[in-house]
This record gives sequence, C-alpha cells and structure tokens, in this order.
Amino acid sequence: MSGLGKGLTVKRCLTFATGLVECLCFAGAVFGWASLVFVLKTEGYFSSLCVNTTGVNATQVLDCSGQDEQFSLVFTIASFMNNFLTLPNGFLFDRFGTTVARLLGTCLYTLGSLMLAFSTAAFSNLLFPAISLLAVGGILLLMTNMQVANLFGARRSTIITLYNGAFDSSAALFLLIKLLYEAGVSLLASFLFLCACSVLHLLRTFFLLPRKHIPYPLPDEYTYGITCGKSKTLSLEQTKDNGNAQKTREQMLKNTDDPVKQEKSFRECLMSRLFVLHLLWLSVMQLRHYLFIGTLNPMLQRLTEGEPSLVSRYINAFAITQLCGVLCAPWNGLIFDRHKGKPRAAGESEQEADLHASILSLFLTALQCVLFSVCAATPYLPLQYLTFILQVLNRSFLYGGNAAFLSVAFPSCHFGKLYGLVMALSAACSVLQYPLFALVNGPLGGDPLYVNVGLVLLSLLAFIHPLSVLLHCRSLASQRAISASS
Repeated sequence: MSGLGKGLTVKRCLTFATGLVECLCFAGAVFGWASLVFVLKTEGYFSSLCVNTTGVNATQVLDCSGQDEQFSLVFTIASFMNNFLTLPNGFLFDRFGTTVARLLGTCLYTLGSLMLAFSTAAFSNLLFPAISLLAVGGILLLMTNMQVANLFGARRSTIITLYNGAFDSSAALFLLIKLLYEAGVSLLASFLFLCACSVLHLLRTFFLLPRKHIPYPLPDEYTYGITCGKSKTLSLEQTKDNGNAQKTREQMLKNTDDPVKQEKSFRECLMSRLFVLHLLWLSVMQLRHYLFIGTLNPMLQRLTEGEPSLVSRYINAFAITQLCGVLCAPWNGLIFDRHKGKPRAAGESEQEADLHASILSLFLTALQCVLFSVCAATPYLPLQYLTFILQVLNRSFLYGGNAAFLSVAFPSCHFGKLYGLVMALSAACSVLQYPLFALVNGPLGGDPLYVNVGLVLLSLLAFIHPLSVLLHCRSLASQRAISASS
C-alpha cells in the first residue's frame, strides 16, 4: 500500500471513530429525558402546577399531574421538532452539503445547551425551545455522520446502524448529568461544559469531513477535509478519471442488448409502495417509543407509589440500558450485510440482494416492538427491567434499520430528502403521545390499560412492511425468470 493509501486509511478510520464518539456522547441526548426530568423536578421546574388534594381518609396529598403533563408536552414538542425538521434539514444537507448542515446543527445544539444552562424554576418555559434546539441540532449531527458509511462499502449498513445505535446510547448523557447533580455539580456547570464541547464538532467539520458529500460508490484515492494543495489536485484529477471511466462503462452498456436501468426520480420513490409502508412501519413503532419515554417518570411514580429512591433506581436502570444501544445496533447491520461477498442469483442486482436481506431485519424489529409493548403494558414493577432491555434493543433496530433500508431501497442521491421526509411525516403520528397522555390522566383516571392495549394492537401493523418487501422481491425474481426464459 502506498504512503498516500495508508494516510487515507488512517484518516478514514479516524473519521469513523470520532463520528462514533460524537453520536455516542452528544447527538441523541434528548432521549434521556426521564433522567433530566428527575433533576428538574428536584429543582422545582413547573412546581407551581402541583396542587394539594384530599386523598383517602381525608389526608392531604400533593397532586403533580399538571407538572407531569407539562414535562410531557416539552418532550412531545421536542420529539416532533426532531422529526419534522429533519425534512428541511435533509434538503439543506442534499443541496448545500456537509459543512453548512453541520455548522447549523452545531449552532442549534450550542444554543439549546446555553438555554438549559441559564434556565431556572422561575423560567421553566425556557425548556420548550431549549430541548427542541438540542433535539434538532443532534439529529443534524447524526445525519451528516451517516455518510461516513460510504467510506467502508462492504460494511455500509453495519456502520449506519452502529451510528444510529450510538445516537440511542447518547441518551445516557442526561443520566451522567443526573449523577453529577447528585454529587454536587450544578446544571449550569454541566451544560456550559456541553457548550464548550461544540469546538470538537467544528474541528471534525473542517478537518475530518467533506465540504459537500461522501460519494457512493467511492472513487479511488478519494480525499476530503482540509488537505494540502497537492492532495486536492490529485483528488480532482482522479475524480475526472473516474468520471471518464464511468462514461466509458455507460457507453459500453449502451452498446449491449441489455437496457440500462434508469434511477428512480424523487417523486417515484415517494409514491412507491415500499416508501409508504416503510413510513407506516416507522410511525407506529416510533409513537410507542416516544410515549414510553415521555411518560416513564409518571408511570414509575404510579408503580412505586411515589417512593423517590425507588423511582430514581429505575430511572438509572433505564438510562444505563440506553448505553447498550451502540452494542445492539450492529447486529441489525450485520443482518443487512450478511449477503455481502456471497454470489448472487443469476441476474439479481445488488439492490435486489440488499432488499431481500432487509426482510429479516424488518420482521425482527416489528416482533421486538410487540414484545416491548406487551411488557410496557403490564403493571408489574420488576418486569420493567425487561421492558427497558426490549426498548433499547427495539429502538436500536428501528432507527438503524430505518436509515439502512432507505439507503438500500432507493437511490443514494435522494437519501437526505427521503430520510428527512420519512422522519417528518412520522412526526405527525408522534404528536399523538400528548393527547394520549392527557387521556390517561383525564377521562381514564390515571389508568393506562386501554391505551396500552390499543398500542399493542397498533404495533401489529408493523408486520405489513416486511411482508410487502418479501412480495416485492418475489415479484422481481419472477420477472427475472420470465426474462431469462424468453
């Protein structure tokens, strides 16, 4: 291997490793909301909404259901913004490239951290913009990092799912802030330190990522980031050579009897059955997860009968399990990539092989969600440990599988737009978490049984998607057989 080749390998590995750390430590912090809520309640945020009520035997009890609803609303808005704004962010990423998207994401993340640092119980409403900015900035960091998988073609899906798993695991950041708070470190100090870490995001943006995008398939000796003039010149010349070679290959294909398959337009992708059912698959499971995270604190309050030490123990257990997301997600990527390097069926394209490999992943994700929903619906406190494990496993499979499926089922030139669109449309479904929470606290008198049973039944709809992909693959195989026989 030449010196230039070794240097590129080291740089690519450094890009991958730092991207993993960035997703693991920062990007999905907002989903550790339950840990932060515990601290915010201690600090007295929204405490004015707690009222004294008469309980059993005419005793006075403090009813904080209004406070819980307000915290739930903060998370509902943040999770909606996290998903819905992925659409314009996806267009921004596709149109202006990595540097612009990451600068915007870093600014939003830093601003959200500053708002949290200077928020107080008297200014509790600062939580609404702060958590939303943290969520949107984090998803931009994840979106711009997923293209790093293009540097490692044979393990592309594995790396995409690994990054999404790291995104899930970063929910443990708020657990760390909770533990530091209990050790005497203020929220102000913790979030100011988080702001200072934005310098690291800027360094990665300029030195370890391209100004535009990382292409796929990857050209030979492809370089990126701030490099010396000689390397840039080589990269430009090699890009031209690769472009000429690609034109030559296209010309050779035109001279053969086989028709050249045109890439789908964005509109065709959008109107396809695969996209619509994938949207349904993501939406129903995402609603189950968002409602669980947003209502975990009041659920534990109910199951522990308000015992603070017990609630804290279970919240810590939940946050610790989130760290396992980065370990669970690669399993899904390996399922996607298990066929790589193996001979394909006669006439089968790489995309068809990728689609066929995705069926098992989609099915297992739906099955995990049903099991998770059943456990979450069971009002037995020790069972919640199993619920936490199933939740982190399913969430890792869900978001990693979402990105990996879009990358294999549709042209890479539309990935940013399709990823943004599917997240934005699924956000409309996730908004239902707040009215469902209000329904439980209001007409249902705090009993979530009917809502939980409904969510179990709703999660069964996720099985439609893997069945549809299976039928699609069989249809393509039939078409190949007909073409071969004619």
